[in-house]
Amino acid sequence: MKFAVLVFPGSNCDIDCYKAVEDTIGEPVDYVWHTATDLSAYDCILIPGGFSYGDYLRCGAISRFAPVMAEVAKAAEQGKYVLGICNGFQILTEAGLLPGTLRRNMSLKFLCHDVVLRVENNENPFTREYAEGEEIVIPIAHGEGNYYCDDETMAKLQANNQIVFTYASNPNGSLNDIAGISNEQGNVVGMMPHPERAVDSLLGSEDGKKMFTSILKTWRDRHDAAVVR
Repeated sequence: MKFAVLVFPGSNCDIDCYKAVEDTIGEPVDYVWHTATDLSAYDCILIPGGFSYGDYLRCGAISRFAPVMAEVAKAAEQGKYVLGICNGFQILTEAGLLPGTLRRNMSLKFLCHDVVLRVENNENPFTREYAEGEEIVIPIAHGEGNYYCDDETMAKLQANNQIVFTYASNPNGSLNDIAGISNEQGNVVGMMPHPERAVDSLLGSEDGKKMFTSILKTWRDRHDAAVVR
């Protein structure tokens, strides 16, 4: 399985994502610059956190026009796996690959601390090694993590089991305590907390490790099934 870590001007969690893949599952991983026009070599695309293009206009509003995002959309349509973390989540909503938007935290302050998440959907490719309802400790670091959508969108998220993670204690005012969602197909996930910063006890938590082992297991199972056919 081969991973791409996208890099935009202002990305600052790209190295964290790269090291998380390298240290947790040891699979091939490359940095891919935002001007890239071909992601066909990759099975999973990670869109890291940071301040892409300085968060001018809105978080992710400029990055969604980067050449690589057309390739991300193509990969998602093909069923490849995409994970957007923090600013990556914001980019995915701006690009229309996930519904809703991320607004300023209710406190109007940048928040940087550990939070407890509840795993709402453990049937997602990125969460299959967690238990349903499992509580995990993952850090946040954001100023615009307040998830919002209209009532119709929320009803669809709930009906399709697209709410992947919720906050046990809502830090930012997100609607229905949402911390992470997926698209309807389940292969695109966006979340505000940083699982790549929780893959070793030295970092304070290993609870993010299962996101990487989950996606590897999903890919292997899918690949093995394709070979058998």
